[in-house]
Amino acid sequence: MKRFDGREYNAIRQLKVTHNIYEYAPGSVLLELGKTKVLCAVTLQPTVPHFLRGKGTGWLTAEYALLPASTSYRTQREISVMKRHHRSVEISRLISRSMRTVVDLSVLGERSIMIDCDVLQADGGTRTASIIAAFAALSMAQKQWKADGVITKDIIKHGIAAISVGVMSDHSLVLDPDYQEDASGIADINFIMTHTGDVIEVQGGAEKEPIAWKKLIAAGELAKKGIQDIAQFLEGNSGSRSSKAAALGAKPQKNALFSLQRRQPDSAL
Repeated sequence: MKRFDGREYNAIRQLKVTHNIYEYAPGSVLLELGKTKVLCAVTLQPTVPHFLRGKGTGWLTAEYALLPASTSYRTQREISVMKRHHRSVEISRLISRSMRTVVDLSVLGERSIMIDCDVLQADGGTRTASIIAAFAALSMAQKQWKADGVITKDIIKHGIAAISVGVMSDHSLVLDPDYQEDASGIADINFIMTHTGDVIEVQGGAEKEPIAWKKLIAAGELAKKGIQDIAQFLEGNSGSRSSKAAALGAKPQKNALFSLQRRQPDSAL
């Protein structure tokens, strides 16, 4: 089945990762999944939440936000209303708990990993793109922390990735739907898995009509295929302080962020 953008049903959008965006963060990436763009940075803070003080272990938490011009109608900054949007809170928690399952927090001592995900442009799949970006940025930070002597061994126990599967009106399945497909489908299911295919979290549901149980099982198998593609790409492009951009999928799009293009010359796989 050909889709709105010409992809096959089992193809993800073009995935592009540019490393080393921020000067001061040990790990940072600009991740592009089709037209969805997420800027993610990983930093380390010398404190832990109060419930972990004195226990000798670390913590990991994430914050997610849509920037004002990321959507067709301007998204209001949360600081301007002095209140976080419930969607931002929910996705922040999803990223946090997913990432904590693959990190050995005991290696950190009483320090906290902070993951900041800012959506520059939203075209569906922002939460799954944020998890992919978070892992890519954390992998880069881990290398830097080891080189600097901040940690003595790896903190990442498993690779992690996320992808969504859409159920269309004819009950066919599509991998990694964009906004147009998501809006026209009857269900959207997010799968978060390790790079070896073990399940971390499944999130989603029918929005217009029920779907058969066998569709959910089939969606999981389709998602696993997408996770494998993403994992293979990320493992070959883990990034360093001097790494360049790399892309997986369709013909690379022109980088509209000219300042980042100057900083990171593009290369494609």
